[in-house]
Amino acid sequence: MASPTGTSDAPFGRMLTAMVTPFTSDGAVDYEGVQRLATYLVDEQRNDGLIVSGTTGESPTTTDEEKDRILRAVVEAVGDRASVVAGAGTNDTRHSVELARAAERAGAHGLLVVTPYYNKPPQEGLVRHFTAVADATELPVMLYDIPGRTGVPIQTETLVRLARHPRIVAVKDAKGDLFAGSQVMATTDLVFYSGDDLLNLPWLSVGAAGAVSVVGHVVGAELASMIDLYGSGDVAGALAVHRQLLPVVTGVMQRTQGAIMVKAALKLAGQDAGFVRPPLVDATHEQVTLLREDLIAGGLKLADS
Repeated sequence: MASPTGTSDAPFGRMLTAMVTPFTSDGAVDYEGVQRLATYLVDEQRNDGLIVSGTTGESPTTTDEEKDRILRAVVEAVGDRASVVAGAGTNDTRHSVELARAAERAGAHGLLVVTPYYNKPPQEGLVRHFTAVADATELPVMLYDIPGRTGVPIQTETLVRLARHPRIVAVKDAKGDLFAGSQVMATTDLVFYSGDDLLNLPWLSVGAAGAVSVVGHVVGAELASMIDLYGSGDVAGALAVHRQLLPVVTGVMQRTQGAIMVKAALKLAGQDAGFVRPPLVDATHEQVTLLREDLIAGGLKLADS
């Protein structure tokens, strides 16, 4: 299925949020909540793309059946007006291929494929893994380079090799090496997306197409504005937005685990996304108190303010 927001220079849109998965108090997926959240992110937070069942969506603790139902719920809710990208990466190539094919059947517009984690494959193993997943469907693929979680970076030479595949079109970078990313962009057609909210504006400055954000749950509209301002040449305006949002990034991304704090932030903003699943734990009262201060400092109007 063709993406409704993709272009050649931004194949999955420009402002994407790695969407959390709402769970009920007893740990079940809240599929109505999934659709409400997706609609909110697209219609009110100006996301033109959503990542479904990524790490922020607690993909390690959802079953394949749940992933399929979550994806179908999001496609039904917003798939006509936003790119819906399905997380299909695991540390098992065969399993990743199965998830990719299921995502294509469910109507996804693209795939997010993370570096295999924990087993620490060599670079040749990464090439074979990503190639196998890209060969399995007709969907465009965004690689996810996050060595802090996986233990293995995708090296520059490996990215250059993978760029030759017609369906490997983009990279979500959470490696933080802007120089290496610049080298890849200068020598290939791979499109880069910032995968680290601390570096969204710096990535734009070296040629990234946009961001795959976590704080976009609550400040997606502001980030979309920053991307638009930078793209129009208003660097000072983009910098002002970047600085305005620093407390929000601190509160969501640096206090504790991101999915925990995003769900707390959404609740403060009046968009309850439920609970987390073990081994994650919900934010403490002390963490929520600090988060409230961070969100207010970043200019958010909270539901109980």
